[in-house]
Amino acid sequence: MRIADVLGQPGPHFSFEFFPPKTNAGEQSLFRAITSLKEFDPSFVSVTCGAGGSTRRKTIEWARRIRDEIGIEPLVHMTCRGVGQDELSDSLGELESSELHNVLALRGDHPLDEENTQESACLFASDLISRVKTHLPSACVVAACYPETHTEAASRTSDLEFMKAKADAGAEVFITQLFFDNDKYFQFVGRARTMGITQPIIPGIMPIQNVEQIKRFTQMCGASIPKHLMTLLEQYKDTSSAVFYIGVAHAIAQADELLRNGVPGIHFYTLNKSPATRLVVEALRNR
Repeated sequence: MRIADVLGQPGPHFSFEFFPPKTNAGEQSLFRAITSLKEFDPSFVSVTCGAGGSTRRKTIEWARRIRDEIGIEPLVHMTCRGVGQDELSDSLGELESSELHNVLALRGDHPLDEENTQESACLFASDLISRVKTHLPSACVVAACYPETHTEAASRTSDLEFMKAKADAGAEVFITQLFFDNDKYFQFVGRARTMGITQPIIPGIMPIQNVEQIKRFTQMCGASIPKHLMTLLEQYKDTSSAVFYIGVAHAIAQADELLRNGVPGIHFYTLNKSPATRLVVEALRNR
C-alpha cells in the first residue's frame, strides 16, 4: 500500500529504518530484528543503501523479502549519485516487476569506488524523483529533509528551496533527518509550509544508545544535541546501561510530544537494534 495513503488512515503510524548487513550472519540478524518489531504493526520498514550506495543492488531483494516473508510494507531506498542510465533503468524496471510501490529517492553519498564512478543519470534527488514518477506514475515517492539544514546547503533558505523542488517533482511524503530538539522540527515545518510545501513531514527519531556513536552521527549529519541531554550523557557515558535508558527516556518524551502535536507518524532510526525502539514504542502505545 502506498505510504501517502497509509498516512491518511487513523494512527499513530510508526516506521523503522535499518542499516544494510555486510555478511550472511548480519542479514539473518537484520531479518530477525525486523520480524521482532512486526507486532507493532509498522506502517513501513526501510533498509538503507549503505555507504556510497554500496548495497543498492541488494536493496530491492531485501524489500521483496520484507514484504513477502515478514508481511510489512517496504520503503525502497534509491540513490542516484554514481548511478548510470542503464543501472537506473534496470532498477526502475525491477521495482515495477516486483510491484514495489514506495520509493525513498535520495541523491546519496559519494561512491566508495571513485575510480569506477560513472556519470550519474540524475544529479539531484529532485531529478531522481521525476524519473521514478515518469516510469512509475502510481508509486509513492518519499524524500528526505533536514530540520537543522543539510550540511552541504549554502543556507537554510537554499535548503528549503531544494526541498520545494523535490515536492514539485512529485514527492508525496518527507522524512526528516534525526533530531533531538522538537522545537527545531516544529520551526522547520513552519518554514516549509511558508514555502508552499504541503506534504506530510514525518519526524525521524533515533534512541541514543552510545555516546561516542551519537557524537559521530550528529557531526556527520549536522544535527545537534540539547545541552542538558549531552551533559547527562557525558556524566554516564561509561555506564552503557545508563546511556541506553537515558536515550530511551528522551526518545519516549520526544515522540510523545510530537504525537500529541499531530505529526503524521514517527520514523525510528533503529541502528539494527530492536530493544531500544521496542521500549519506546511500547511506552507510546501504553500512553
